[in-house]
Amino acid sequence: MNGRMKNVAFAAAGSLALISGHLPTAALAQEGEPIKVGVLEDQSGDFAAATMVKVHAIELAAEEINEAGGIAGRPIELVIYDTQSDNTRYQEFMRRVLQRDQVDVVFAGFSSASREAYRPIVNQFDGFAFYNNQYEGGVCDANMVVTGAVPEQQFSTLIPWMMEEFGPNVYTIAADYNFGQISAEWVRNIVAENGGTMAGEEFIPLGVSQFSQTIQNIQAAQPDFVVTLLVGTAQASYYEQAASANLGLPMASSVNVGQGYEHKRFTPPSLANMFVTTNYIEEVDTPASADFLERFRAKFPDEPYINQEAANSYIALNLYKQMVERAEGSTDREELRSVIAEGDVCFDGPSGNVCIDPKSQHMSHTIYLAKVEEDHSISFPTVWEDIKPYWLGDAGCDLTVSDPSEQYTPSSPPTAAN
Repeated sequence: MNGRMKNVAFAAAGSLALISGHLPTAALAQEGEPIKVGVLEDQSGDFAAATMVKVHAIELAAEEINEAGGIAGRPIELVIYDTQSDNTRYQEFMRRVLQRDQVDVVFAGFSSASREAYRPIVNQFDGFAFYNNQYEGGVCDANMVVTGAVPEQQFSTLIPWMMEEFGPNVYTIAADYNFGQISAEWVRNIVAENGGTMAGEEFIPLGVSQFSQTIQNIQAAQPDFVVTLLVGTAQASYYEQAASANLGLPMASSVNVGQGYEHKRFTPPSLANMFVTTNYIEEVDTPASADFLERFRAKFPDEPYINQEAANSYIALNLYKQMVERAEGSTDREELRSVIAEGDVCFDGPSGNVCIDPKSQHMSHTIYLAKVEEDHSISFPTVWEDIKPYWLGDAGCDLTVSDPSEQYTPSSPPTAAN
């Protein structure tokens, strides 16, 4: 085999699918069959602005790992499909990578709806998948490792801080699917626990891009700040419309800036006074972040923004490498889970030191509070270090004991379901 990356494009069920095989680029001896990593991410469609960078992060990590000798001496081969922001594509390609391509592990999905579309297929075929996205939390499933931040890491820090800073009356606008609904439930509960009041709550269908009525509703309710849990290109139209209407309220979010880099894409000051809890964005000013950015830009100089999902995806492949090598080269899911159960699968990467929690198979994070200034530059009023994904484990999810393969919410935790 030569040292070049081999790309093969072919038509698949009406879409363009890309398979990329990363071969060794250094003269390091690598023996054995490649470790095949499926990558199902939205390279086109409504979510592509936030997700193409995930594919690039995985490609960067694979190249670096291969140059250093691979995983347990075996090269990584990436099998990549464009899921086109379409849940049916996730189902189609998940079956394909697990049945036909016979991948060892899959990195898949941006939206929670996409994850829930493919998760039963992963379980059906006894696959092993990494979900490298911020999300609403609650998935207790032995076939899944989650590296993105979850509500107990983002909202339990963000909402009390906002209430203390701006006042107790809160208005939530959220995407109308499981991410927005469950995230809004977390906000509602945390506001109540801290003595606040929900001034209003709206769920916006995906694809909606006109917000005049919502803005009028917010103006009438007179909240102290707005929690925005909007998703996708269409819903992002809210911010410029709210700025044009001189709404002028502080905003709190767990998804904006850290995913879709709206502060770069929209004209200042449409996102001014937005506060976001994120586990990484490219403005993080640490030596580890600077080193990551330098390597990323060297490989992908035209990347518009390096977001938290890019960092999570890069970290995930390095965590997977560690797990396989500690399992003496095995890619068997149960052997890898036995490694996770030891409680010290950690990686010191661009966002800081992170570790996988054995009970929930979710990841700890440093949480940065990012403030968007008038000119859309970013400042960091505070940072919370080593915030663990505690809720699922405390509520009763323990994948070292049993595997319910369920998603729970604050109103239906594992203890209530068992």
